[in-house]
Amino acid sequence: MDAIPIIMLLALLLIFLSIFFSFVPVGLWVTAIFSGVKISFLTLIGMRFRRVKPIQIVNPMIKATKAGIKLGIDKLEAHYLAGGNVNTVVDALIAAQRANINLEFEQAAAIDLAGRDVLEAVQVSVNPKVIETPKIAAVSKDGIEVIARARVTVRANIERLVGGAGEETIIARVGEGIVTTVGSSTSHKSVLENPDIISKTVLEKGLDSGTAFEILSIDIADVDIGRNIGAKLQTDQAEADKNIAQAKAEERRAMAIAQEQEMKAKVEEMKAKVIEAEARIPMAIAKAFDDGNLGIMDYYNMKNIMADTNMRESISDITKEQDEN
Repeated sequence: MDAIPIIMLLALLLIFLSIFFSFVPVGLWVTAIFSGVKISFLTLIGMRFRRVKPIQIVNPMIKATKAGIKLGIDKLEAHYLAGGNVNTVVDALIAAQRANINLEFEQAAAIDLAGRDVLEAVQVSVNPKVIETPKIAAVSKDGIEVIARARVTVRANIERLVGGAGEETIIARVGEGIVTTVGSSTSHKSVLENPDIISKTVLEKGLDSGTAFEILSIDIADVDIGRNIGAKLQTDQAEADKNIAQAKAEERRAMAIAQEQEMKAKVEEMKAKVIEAEARIPMAIAKAFDDGNLGIMDYYNMKNIMADTNMRESISDITKEQDEN
């Protein structure tokens, strides 16, 4: 019966030890001591209460100490709590030291918190990076389209990483320089013969100002001939002029048809008036007889004249038909 309290005591002791070792990273503390990093148990326990993972601080601290870089625990913790990547910052400091680049912890931490990869920036400072632009189309003064592709060799500028523009700005500015250079060329042949004029003109513009990079060189990788834009524009203009002329001709034709219809309407109106007037002739003759203004001989003379006129019109119609046949 006396063994039960002992077993319970041992179980409680095991539970306490498991909780203690899970809360206090003894193994990490031992590794730090043997690596030359002086850190106390209280500091590690304090990290737990501050919700800082000790391994995220101690391991970078060990790397920095072995590399001969003196860093304080408080600075690393502050950077971790600010949302930074402590391990990347320490790796960047070590790489910068090996490359004889002057990089302080505060500067590296600011670059990291700005959202840039500080380690990659240090690597690009040592080993320049090549940015390849997409195919950029431009039109020379003779109307020929020139398609160029450039390779831009850049080196990271540590001083301008915070607040400096990125690769997209470099590509956009180089593309603008290519379009400007080709557009100011008198002929596309001059661009094909000397593509280096594009590189020289673009480099002289200082396109890396305000960016996180320093442009070392711009090389034209490929130059091709595209469409004859000038000829296409002239063709489109001619087609537009033709459509305008056709529209104006159609407008004139419609106006002529409208005028013709108006004249026909007037002729028909006059014919109607003539018919109406002719319908009143017998009544006028009868009234003239009644009033004594027209005699029998006058009437017959008028009839003879009308018959003679009808005969002449008939002869004229027959002659016209014979001439047509």
